[in-house]
Amino acid sequence: MWNPCGRTISSRNGSDDLPHIRSVDRWIPGIRAGRTYRRSWLRSDAVAGLVLVAILVPQGMAYAELAGLPAVTGLYTTIACLVGYAVFGPSKVLVLGPDSSVSPLILAAITPLFVAGDSTTAIALAGMLAVMVGLIEIGLGAAKLGFVADLLSTEVQIGYMNGLAVTIIVGQLPKLFGFSTDADTFTGEVEAFVRGLDQTKGAALLVGVAVLVTLIALPKLVPRVPAVLVAVVGATLVSAAFGLSAEGVKTVGTLPRGVPTPSLPWTGVHDLGPLLIAAFGITLVSLTDTIATASSFAARRGDEVEANQEMIGIGAANVAAGFFQGFAVSTSGSRTAVADQAGAKTQMTGLIGASLVVLLLVFFNSLLADLPQSALAAVVIAAALSLLNIATLRRYSRVRKSAVLLSLVATAGVIVFGVLAGIVIAIVLAVFLVFRRIWWPPGAVLGRLVGTNEWHDVATHEDVQEIPGIVVYRWEAPLFFANAGSFRQQIRRLVRDRHPSWVVLQCQAITDVDVTAAEMLERLDIELNGLGVHMAFVEMRSRLHDLIWRYGLFETLDRDRFYASIDDAIGAIRQEEPRSAATQDAGPVDADRFDGE
Repeated sequence: MWNPCGRTISSRNGSDDLPHIRSVDRWIPGIRAGRTYRRSWLRSDAVAGLVLVAILVPQGMAYAELAGLPAVTGLYTTIACLVGYAVFGPSKVLVLGPDSSVSPLILAAITPLFVAGDSTTAIALAGMLAVMVGLIEIGLGAAKLGFVADLLSTEVQIGYMNGLAVTIIVGQLPKLFGFSTDADTFTGEVEAFVRGLDQTKGAALLVGVAVLVTLIALPKLVPRVPAVLVAVVGATLVSAAFGLSAEGVKTVGTLPRGVPTPSLPWTGVHDLGPLLIAAFGITLVSLTDTIATASSFAARRGDEVEANQEMIGIGAANVAAGFFQGFAVSTSGSRTAVADQAGAKTQMTGLIGASLVVLLLVFFNSLLADLPQSALAAVVIAAALSLLNIATLRRYSRVRKSAVLLSLVATAGVIVFGVLAGIVIAIVLAVFLVFRRIWWPPGAVLGRLVGTNEWHDVATHEDVQEIPGIVVYRWEAPLFFANAGSFRQQIRRLVRDRHPSWVVLQCQAITDVDVTAAEMLERLDIELNGLGVHMAFVEMRSRLHDLIWRYGLFETLDRDRFYASIDDAIGAIRQEEPRSAATQDAGPVDADRFDGE
């Protein structure tokens, strides 16, 4: 990564500006990072890697079991994804790994496709899913479709995460109490848990609750101490000292020694269809979380987010995980924060963390053999609690009730229909939200603020005055085929209710006019002219003005009725008509002309 003298290695002619070097650096940021690595960063990266591994190991094992896979696959996943992202990921400190928001999706996707207890097939299915997710993400990044990560709106994402948190907690309660259940639905899990309470193992519950309390309380009391490390080490020592495994408490057991050789995960063609559906859902959740986390930490460090390369980086991490008996991963905000606070400078932190996990598997694979399963359940529950976001819902309830409703619908979708169906519902809600705001956008009648030249919505400002005989109306969306009818109805309603001689359309928020909307404007202008009402346009973008000219609308719309400001339009109207005609009531409009339309 650096030469013995500590100087940056450059190209043979001493320049890093050669086209082929720039191209390689762009597609494989790890090469650029290696060529420009400074020896002075190594100490900080090594310390951060040591701190990070204390979290990576227990969480990796816990989230593997949350995905319905052997605990050791979480460690395989951790190693592969850290190396994959270090090579192809652009962020200097982002930490990827098994994630509480992705593991339930993996479980829901693979469970119907294999026989219970067949861990070999489960691992292969999870690997196939990870490779599919990775290829989708790489494809999106290569096609520069980074905007896909913005598909889930914040309120829908919060609702999905809240539902996911509730589902995870309920699913982990039996393991926390020391027994297991076999249920496929949320209500089934609740019923099975209640029926199985008589199987509770006190020692397992005591250890699990102690771990959970530690994970919740210790970060608040001593933020710099890795709570997961303290809790897991403590639970392992207590279990070994009191021989809890001999008392019937389930433990992790000795992990397989070594790391797997890379191989293509495969079961059969018949599994590709079901896995592909889940792969798109995981991709959306993973990328949304990744871009949000990357943006947050990049802003703190003064870096720029490369959304498309982030997609390629996380895609490469997923493909690598799939080839090493792992499963799909996402970005962890908490682990990234730990690495950042520990002084991480580059992705060398992740490589050091991966190396330490390899050492654990090769030389110390029995180190966590006595770790109770209830302790891992507590780790998962603590992560699920961090997904809950009730405070934001309360804030939404004060500023936008519809956001709360959408969020709760997404939550209910996850709880009632399951995590896979829940993510589909969340996506549909997000898309519907986008189109709803465009299909039925808000509009406002404007009035002049008394004593100024400012114009504001008459519905929200009491000290504004309308100009008699003139309606100034603001449309707050592009005009296109889906909302052209709504626009026409609103203008007609204003004419019917207010009886103006002029309708002045404030166009500042109109970003486009398609063919359907253009034809609607032509018909509407002819219709209004027949009623003695004229239309004028103000603050229209020059691009749209040219577009209207190309549509041929100036044969109907008067080209002289396009103005730079509302005041210009009002002044021109007053000059065009006698003052009395400009200010008098235009008289009642024939309502029959609007019937049935």
